[in-house]
Amino acid sequence: MTTNTNMNLETAAVLWDLHPLYSAPDAPEIQRDMARCLESAENLAAEISKQVAHLDTVAIAQTVERLEIMDSLVARLGTYAFLHFVTQTGNAAASALLQQVEELEARVGRLTIFFRLEWNRLDEEVVTRHLEHPALRPYSHYLRTLRQFASHQLGTAEEELLQELRPVGRSAWNLLFEKLFGQMRFGTKGRTEEEVLSDLYHSDRAIRKNSAAELTDGLQSNLHILTHIFNTLAAEKAIDDRLRHYPAWDSAINLANELAPRTVETLVETVISSYPLVHRYYEVKKQLLGYGELFDYDRYAPIPGGDVALVPWGHCRDLVLEAFADFAPEMATIAERFFVANRIHAPIMHGKRGGAFAHPCVPDVHPYVLVNYAGTPRDVATVAHELGHGVHQVLAAEQGFYNSDTPLVLAETASVFAELLVFKYQIREMKEPEARRVFICQKLESIFATVFRQVAMNRFEALMHNGRRERGELSAEQLSAFWRATQQPMFGESVTLTEQYGIWWSYIPHFLGTPGYVYSYAFGELLVLALYGRYQKEGKDFVDRYWQLLRSGGSGSPYELLHPLGIELDDAAFWSEGLNVIEQMLIEIEK
Repeated sequence: MTTNTNMNLETAAVLWDLHPLYSAPDAPEIQRDMARCLESAENLAAEISKQVAHLDTVAIAQTVERLEIMDSLVARLGTYAFLHFVTQTGNAAASALLQQVEELEARVGRLTIFFRLEWNRLDEEVVTRHLEHPALRPYSHYLRTLRQFASHQLGTAEEELLQELRPVGRSAWNLLFEKLFGQMRFGTKGRTEEEVLSDLYHSDRAIRKNSAAELTDGLQSNLHILTHIFNTLAAEKAIDDRLRHYPAWDSAINLANELAPRTVETLVETVISSYPLVHRYYEVKKQLLGYGELFDYDRYAPIPGGDVALVPWGHCRDLVLEAFADFAPEMATIAERFFVANRIHAPIMHGKRGGAFAHPCVPDVHPYVLVNYAGTPRDVATVAHELGHGVHQVLAAEQGFYNSDTPLVLAETASVFAELLVFKYQIREMKEPEARRVFICQKLESIFATVFRQVAMNRFEALMHNGRRERGELSAEQLSAFWRATQQPMFGESVTLTEQYGIWWSYIPHFLGTPGYVYSYAFGELLVLALYGRYQKEGKDFVDRYWQLLRSGGSGSPYELLHPLGIELDDAAFWSEGLNVIEQMLIEIEK
């Protein structure tokens, strides 16, 4: 079935070429570069450790440059090992290479962590003097960002030990999760996770219901493992937060995103107060489908009257590039390179990781995109989303390795904006009211998944992490109760959540890889909806300022980078701008 799907959609040959990173997993350059990284780290530690407080500004700048070169090389190795692994999660050799690189990364991190620790111990007056010097100006934001963690860092011995243990910590449990789902099969036909999830969008209710049952059965058969993974990583985070004196379970992610807790609270509270928009939509959908009751497996059922034909890969490519070019020709030019330079992995394959992502690699290597393309309108939006990330990563690379690393909340801006461009481009071409209605419904459901569902998942995480700290190990039943308690308010009485839906927390990797970050999706979506409204008013002037935002990468905080666009993140009225756009789309459907 998978092979036929790929052939019909023309994705069988849409495979990425990893040669720009390394020629092969056994290429001698890999071992050579691993040795170089370790040697560089050892030399740097021998020369500079315990000396940072005595260095002049130029010497500090030279040290940061050496660190950046070394970290970039480690990232290059890590990128290759990860991309090589995710398309063949059952391959023992690919897994071994990834583990080897992660162990190298931990060793290098242990040897070089002295700089961060010693830099953070400097007096503020000394730091200010250093950062005012032209030699350190390119790294001023990066070095300032390091210092926001100063009050949470441990002693040198403890930090070095934690670095040494990283390969057997969170990354190892996430790798187990990836391997488990890469090899897991669902139903009597032994389908992949992606194939089963895709059927939740099928027009036949019986197929959707069966798909939901197959997913649940597969999760249930592995629930003891999944529950243990979730508990272990929640406990690991609780220990780390306690040792570092973080006041709340999400303090670390907020610092990483360079956001004050009040900003996140304002976003979350504003979204939750708008849950009635979700209730209204699903009441309308219930009528459009002609159902007396809407179940969880009906959430993504297609509205009658839409185009049910699958979109071949070539048409998807043309559609996305045309929409990008309509906004800014340079955007299409950058995106096109992903196609022509073989930077995309598109087919659905056994052993391949589910979902989609864009990987920034390193500044001197073009990013890569992974999708599991099934030809649905949702998949077209996913391609646009990931290419939006890719375009952002290409532009941000101009800032260098350290400054190109964008906070998660802004990293989602370019991707969601790209999705919206494709949606607006498609809707302009639609003349039939019925087709237009169906398409708006599809977009609303995508927005709901990005805004309301992500905030509901954020609330689940809060209950899970606080529950793990207060009660000890959580049972699958307790986790399922948390899931229901945070999902049901989003749907109200408009959707009936079945018993099987209770364990669907267990297949979501976001909770494990980067705890707490899911609100970034809601941040990005609402930010984009507000930005698009400004684009409609300002035209080319907005394009230039938006382009500058993407080029800035992570060279400033979200507050600093968004200031030229006149955005106040602590103002609930700003977030309501995006929610108002959603309501206007909903009103069009209700009419």
